[in-house]
Amino acid sequence: MKIHAISQALPQARYQRCSQCDTLFSLPQVKSTQSAYCPCCDAKVHHGRDWSLTRLAAMAVAMLLLMPVAFSEPLVRIYLLGAKIDANVFQGIWQMTHQGDPITAAMVLFCAVGAPATLVAAIIYLYFGNKLGMNLRPVLLMLDKLKEWVMLDIYLVGIGVASIKVKEYAFMQPGVGLVAFVALVVLSLMTMIHLNVEQLWERFYPQRPPRVCNAQLRVCLGCDFTGIPDKRGRCPRCHVPLRNRRRHSLQKSWAALIASIVFLLPANLLPISIIYVNGSRQEDTILSGIISLASGNIPVAIVVFIASILVPFTKVIVMLTLLLSIHFKCERGLRTRILLLRFITWIGRWSMLDLFVIALTMSLVNRDQLLAFTMGPAAFYFGAAVILTILAVEWLDSRLLWDAHESGNARFAD
Repeated sequence: MKIHAISQALPQARYQRCSQCDTLFSLPQVKSTQSAYCPCCDAKVHHGRDWSLTRLAAMAVAMLLLMPVAFSEPLVRIYLLGAKIDANVFQGIWQMTHQGDPITAAMVLFCAVGAPATLVAAIIYLYFGNKLGMNLRPVLLMLDKLKEWVMLDIYLVGIGVASIKVKEYAFMQPGVGLVAFVALVVLSLMTMIHLNVEQLWERFYPQRPPRVCNAQLRVCLGCDFTGIPDKRGRCPRCHVPLRNRRRHSLQKSWAALIASIVFLLPANLLPISIIYVNGSRQEDTILSGIISLASGNIPVAIVVFIASILVPFTKVIVMLTLLLSIHFKCERGLRTRILLLRFITWIGRWSMLDLFVIALTMSLVNRDQLLAFTMGPAAFYFGAAVILTILAVEWLDSRLLWDAHESGNARFAD
């Protein structure tokens, strides 16, 4: 069940600012199972999810038990020229490092292993830290941003794409680790869906909500609490500095976006994968690899095309449009720009699919066989571009779009 916040005060209502448009409104008493939305931009300001910390900790322990099997046991197994070859998550990362590209390997390691393991450790820390009276603020601040980097579901899709690629050359069967990995993906998705950081803040660090309208009320982007800054200018709940707008938001977004555009050029022009078949060398760029994949499986080729080409370039075009609209104080199409920003925030992580496919394929096929697969120079540039576009979106303060809209309207009225 969901409700919309209203602009008039009700009994037991509290005042709150929207973190996406900075509108100050009155939020009525909301049950734990209800969701509330901003009356101006329709952003969700209260999440109707109510899983106890005990249940979250149980999910984290289950994920912790599955991780050694899911990451180290074979996901898929091929039989090539009488030899049995197993592929697992760690082996693909090691192959990347062994072939001289530890930075790209670190990107895959963080998104496929590091971020999920940190998520599990953070939830367990909250459970025991609450009982021991430890400082939970740093972990709570990290949790909401960490969810975007947990990409186990994308890695699972990468397993399917890599299997289809290698299936043309060898017999393949699923490995023992695949069952554990699928279970890990399901548990991680359920945990992230029901992980309500806002309710954890209210549970561990309750604050009296503002009942009186005050122009000095500010919303904290760290914990979403609306209040008046303390004597040091910090949020009274999470102690993050409370500012009207995120510091250097435009500069950081522009820097990340321009750097991603620079990296996208070699990422699409240079070969991203190199295949050796009976001694002959075949290089594939992102586009040529998709075309060769389409000859055998069009639906999978469409998925890779969307993730590897359409999504990165769409993010770049949308971010350019948003940043320029802020610079030129555009007053038209605000609703469309807000929807576009939310859309690219949601789809941005899927661009890592190509790197996951490369890591898995490298662990299945090595230079000891007549069929060999290695990573091309474009892989690093592509991974860097994907991460930079995610950061460009993350660093953009969406409230600047509303500021530009209002400034443009004021100028037009004059």
